[in-house]
Amino acid sequence: MNLKLTKVFQKVPQGFIGFVEELPGANTQGETLEEARINLEEAILSVLEANRVLAEEQIQGKDVIREAVSLSAA
Repeated sequence: MNLKLTKVFQKVPQGFIGFVEELPGANTQGETLEEARINLEEAILSVLEANRVLAEEQIQGKDVIREAVSLSAA
């Protein structure tokens, strides 16, 4: 898969905040830029896992078609 996401970091008085432009809910903070980077990676995984769990709950017991998707971003 060649999906590229954009991480954005901003310096604030308490350290750094960060988020992913293309993934609502993936945001974090850290006292240092490195801590914010690590925390954001964890936030990305958490958001994706939470979305998968919610989707599984919504389709449980329903007749659905599942397909894998690979995206190439410009």
